[in-house]
Amino acid sequence: MMQDTIAAISTAVGEGGIAIIRVSGPDAVKACAAVFRSKSNIADADTHTVHYGHIVDPYSGETVEEILLTVMRGPRSFTAEDVVELSTHGGVVAVKRVLELLLRSGEVRLAEPGEFTKRAFLNGRIDLTQAEAVIDLIRSKSDRAFTVALKQAEGMLSKKVKALRHGLIELLAHIEVNIDYPEHDVASMTSAYIRERCGEACTEIDRMLKTAAEGKILREGIVTAIVGRPNVGKSSLLNALVQENKAIVTDIPGTTRDVIEEYITLGGIPLRLLDTAGIRETSDVVERIGVERSRTALEEADLILFVLNANEPLHPDDRELMEKLNNRPVVVLLNKTDLPVVLDTAEIEDRFPAESIVRMSVLTEQGLDELEQVIKRMFFGGELESADLTYVSNVRHISLLRQARQSLVDAMEATEIGIPIDIVQIDVRTAWEQLGEMIGDSVAESLIDQIFSQFCLGK
Repeated sequence: MMQDTIAAISTAVGEGGIAIIRVSGPDAVKACAAVFRSKSNIADADTHTVHYGHIVDPYSGETVEEILLTVMRGPRSFTAEDVVELSTHGGVVAVKRVLELLLRSGEVRLAEPGEFTKRAFLNGRIDLTQAEAVIDLIRSKSDRAFTVALKQAEGMLSKKVKALRHGLIELLAHIEVNIDYPEHDVASMTSAYIRERCGEACTEIDRMLKTAAEGKILREGIVTAIVGRPNVGKSSLLNALVQENKAIVTDIPGTTRDVIEEYITLGGIPLRLLDTAGIRETSDVVERIGVERSRTALEEADLILFVLNANEPLHPDDRELMEKLNNRPVVVLLNKTDLPVVLDTAEIEDRFPAESIVRMSVLTEQGLDELEQVIKRMFFGGELESADLTYVSNVRHISLLRQARQSLVDAMEATEIGIPIDIVQIDVRTAWEQLGEMIGDSVAESLIDQIFSQFCLGK
């Protein structure tokens, strides 16, 4: 497969200023030269040069498109192969005509999803954590999530993992020497050395895992359900947070019949907001379906914004909802505080911590800043880390770090009970391999295929 030359549209399909087709492989320059007409001969072009010209159908002689063509010869390219990028006019028709002409030559095939990045990995230009960070860059929902992904793409996480593996391979070499030359070994000293080095590695892994929860949130966002009985201001809250009239707001209870979903960034934190139908008993068939969907969203949410109307006494439906929110991450929003407050807040304060209760008015946008601070305290201890942006955000990485740590703990415990060091070595080697799976040094081909299949076509 690596001998094939591949091509795909690398920009989003639709109208725009330009569209880009990426071609990569041993025949990339040759295939493009066959359809490109210019004053310069791109077959002999230097690397990283841009050429103006036209795409011409070699079969009919018809001029298909006016383009700029960029030549990047391997290994100084994204895939570490010869790469040619053709910048056409934006739009669906122009870019598709050029791509079809390239594929018709028979020297180029359509790339699979993620195949360009996969080739960059297989050719050794990036490791697996850097490749996965490319997905995170594309899917970033906030500036901070983008910065975290960029640091990983630059190899910051890889450096830490490689340093850990280097320490473990030195430990394995020490153990091997003592196994091969037991007459020069003092068993107690070797066991103590194993515990010391494994303990140091565990400490470093703990530092990395400390940011795992925050990293996962930055990568995927907090699934946040806005719940409450009808007409307490849930849809108004969504509109205020989104800064757009996404949900219909009326004085009629039960206006929202379905779950409305929107992504926002609140103080650098990505939230996946779910505005739910008001939860109550109803005979309306359509509203009942909406209420059931609201209950499902309530169960699946990472964070619940429980909206109450401060202008009315506590309703039986409010109390029923409160029962369902025990031991859940909840922020209670006492809405409509711009009107006379009638709600008995003492009952609310008995059930929920004072720091999770926010008095607000969606109408005047009072309390939105306080809501942001409460969410930061709940998920990030009050402040987002800024000095160390090497968050571990990928679920696969988190799992492998935990497995490697457990293998090291097993090795330390084995030395404590006097198990021979040649058996202890197995646990140390397992940890080394698990860390290697993070960066792709020891990973199954099926897993590689699965990871890169998540990429969009042309990346």
